[in-house]
Amino acid sequence: MVSKAQVKLNEKEAEEVVRLRSAVVYTAIKREGEGELERPLISLWWSGLAAGLAIFLSVISMGVLHHHLGDSPIIHFGYCIGFLVVILGRLQLFTENTITAVVPLLARPKKKVLYQTLRLWGIVFVANMIGILIASFAVLHFGMVNSDILASIVSISEHYIGRDAAEFLLQGIPAGFIVAAIVWMLPSSHGFEFWVIIVMTYLISLGGFTHVIAGAGEVFIMVMLDKISAMDAVFCMILPTLAGNIIGGTLLFALLAYGQVKEEI
Repeated sequence: MVSKAQVKLNEKEAEEVVRLRSAVVYTAIKREGEGELERPLISLWWSGLAAGLAIFLSVISMGVLHHHLGDSPIIHFGYCIGFLVVILGRLQLFTENTITAVVPLLARPKKKVLYQTLRLWGIVFVANMIGILIASFAVLHFGMVNSDILASIVSISEHYIGRDAAEFLLQGIPAGFIVAAIVWMLPSSHGFEFWVIIVMTYLISLGGFTHVIAGAGEVFIMVMLDKISAMDAVFCMILPTLAGNIIGGTLLFALLAYGQVKEEI
């Protein structure tokens, strides 16, 4: 028979394991973030550009599934493809850096680290946007997909029309939180990284949440087809979504994640 003292000891051991796991995850992300902050600008640029090109696979995949399956919820699995390539391929995606690059700043709130963080955010965001702009233009004008699939891509992109800036901002918060959660879970998801990314990004698409990089592909297509103006695309869609993603990924998730371990590290 197990004594009460042994039960209490086992409970304490379990609590210690949980505490250590949180601290280990935090430390892993902090070290990764520190490495990213020290990378040369040219490396960040090319990695960010590649991520922008790759994330457009989400739009293409959803278009392919929509062409074959119509409006079935299954088409939202196509959204996961670009994220799988970017995250498992270790490419620089802006919304991942709303937590990865911020954790070192929270640990060492110094001007140098703040400068490095802003530098990383700036170069990666611009590179991501240029990459997905190139991909959008190429798919729309160079015949890289057949006309039926292109029509499906245009059709699924039209859901952005008629939404105001407040919607993009508020619906960008859950998306930023979810992407930050993916980053936080990956260090302890050995062997299950594929499924973590699939489930969480599927939720973003199915829930209609707005992701500033993946969504920019659909926005750019709408602009190129003159369905929305460039001003609306930037000021009513992209910038509000950017703000929402930062709020969800940094102000909510990163600060909460740091708060739970700051007294233990």
